[in-house]
Amino acid sequence: MCGISGIYRFDRQRVERQSILEMSNSIRHRGPDDEGIHLSGSVGLGFVRLAILDLSTTGHQPMHSNNSRYTIVFNGEIYNYIEIREHLKTKGVQFNGHSDTEVLLKSYEVWGESCLEKLNGMFAFGIYDHHSGTLFLARDRFGIKPLYYYADSNKLIFASEIRAIASQLPQDSLQINEQAVFDYLVHNRTDHTSQTFYSQIKKLQHSHCATVSQEGVQIRRWYTLANELKDPFDSPAQYRAALGDSIKLQLRSDVPVGVSLSGGLDSSSIVSSLIHDFNKKDVHTFSAVYGSKETGDESRYIREYQSTLENMHFVKPNSDTLYQDLTTFINAHGEPVQSTGPYAQYKVMQLAKKHVKVTLDGQGADEALAGYHYFFGIYFKELLKTFKLHRFITENLYFLAKAKSSIGVQSLLYFLMPTSFRTNTMVRRKGYIHPDLIKTGLETDIISEELDSAQTLGESLINHFELKLEHLLKWEDRNSMHNSIEARVPFLDHNLVEKTLSLASHELLYHGETKSILRRAMKGVVPQPILSRKDKIGFGTPQDQWFREPKFKALIEHILLDNNEISLFIDTQHAYKLYKSHLTGDINIGQDIWKWINLNTWLTNTNKIAKLR
Repeated sequence: MCGISGIYRFDRQRVERQSILEMSNSIRHRGPDDEGIHLSGSVGLGFVRLAILDLSTTGHQPMHSNNSRYTIVFNGEIYNYIEIREHLKTKGVQFNGHSDTEVLLKSYEVWGESCLEKLNGMFAFGIYDHHSGTLFLARDRFGIKPLYYYADSNKLIFASEIRAIASQLPQDSLQINEQAVFDYLVHNRTDHTSQTFYSQIKKLQHSHCATVSQEGVQIRRWYTLANELKDPFDSPAQYRAALGDSIKLQLRSDVPVGVSLSGGLDSSSIVSSLIHDFNKKDVHTFSAVYGSKETGDESRYIREYQSTLENMHFVKPNSDTLYQDLTTFINAHGEPVQSTGPYAQYKVMQLAKKHVKVTLDGQGADEALAGYHYFFGIYFKELLKTFKLHRFITENLYFLAKAKSSIGVQSLLYFLMPTSFRTNTMVRRKGYIHPDLIKTGLETDIISEELDSAQTLGESLINHFELKLEHLLKWEDRNSMHNSIEARVPFLDHNLVEKTLSLASHELLYHGETKSILRRAMKGVVPQPILSRKDKIGFGTPQDQWFREPKFKALIEHILLDNNEISLFIDTQHAYKLYKSHLTGDINIGQDIWKWINLNTWLTNTNKIAKLR
């Protein structure tokens, strides 16, 4: 796990060492164990290393092929590198060390671009071909590892984080992407396209690759999830076996591995598998707790493991720590995040850093297994459209009885709305969006049209992998790598995902419960109180109450009343009226308040390199 960066000059000017060094220094938190620079005329590559596999110098990057034709910088892990290495050996390929980087490089030498199809892992990498003068860039199937780029007529700059690219651009040379701000404020979405919060900086999309040459940049898709759906699991036992295979692969490490344990079904399934299938009762777990009566607290469920696990660690984020960490946390992410949930994960990673260098967690399970309650709205829509009225009524009754919520019906009504009406409904619900931003955002809005227009649950899950999952993965990457931790996500093994998304809808949502096949697969393994949970928290926090406390009241009033940058994007007077209602407890809008805080702080910190309106 590392940080990578590079410059490719179309104008054939020489890349200076200082430029690559500046980029590497800006993301050194991603790789404090080693660093390297490679310069080849108009191409420069930079690398900082967090050593996980093959801790020796044979894992050093940039790494060169034996014939000196190729040079690679690679961020991520290839979990099946041992199997690929053994296969390559049968072809006469010889290895100098034991790193997955060398396996990846030699795979590219043998198979070229098609090597991507053989990789099981998370990755973003660049390979420079000294013979052809081309640079090949690629990202993993689901976007677990990031890769950003900036291109103009003179050069292409790429890196693991935007900050490294910005270090090579003149101040005030970028523009704020107002569509990204609109989607963030209205839809609570980021990272659903190649766009970032800066108009000129893009991200290479997940499952895409690019060839950079003197002719320019050619981007293409190398993997399409919808085309790879396989025969579904025959039984819950088969699902559990596949999840176990993924966990086994992702346990490969030459440094200690722990688990981010939230108390939910997903991370608990990983912990329970480690205990029952791998006899790892000494595994370290890391959890955020707040107090038994606080919103977001899951300590009741986390402590189900207290009599079994030997190394459980807890951190207690609160309004004081958030206030103290505010600027550091926002700068660590580089772009706004939608709630304080990622802050809880940030503190968990900060805690984990004291004990391990690798964590496993349950990210991606909600998207693969229909874990959000609003998926019932899609499912109900599917049942209506296919005239399965008996099941429609039955499932509605079960959902109302178990979830004790009307969100299923509310979601159904929302998903049945015309596309434009959905977006306008969201805009009106917010109320505080600046009219100029609404005009800009509505012109190119794709959230309602593409993410929310699925006709079946299966289509919706694929849409979530294409348009929603990546912002969660980005937050995890920033939280973990800022603390020099490698975060692995067993539920996103592509073999597991492809078979899971092939399941019939009722294998995922059944009798008012989400993740049906996982619940059945882990019966008798995961503690029953966790298995029977009906609520959905994730990394929740007591943010509603935090933002009523005096220190945040003063900060929020300053943001809304003192003509700050955020007034370009929101009606601050209307927002202040809403905040006063929040203070009295008449409404709870902690997520919106956080977005005001986050957006304004980000705008203040970024205005040296980017233009506002």
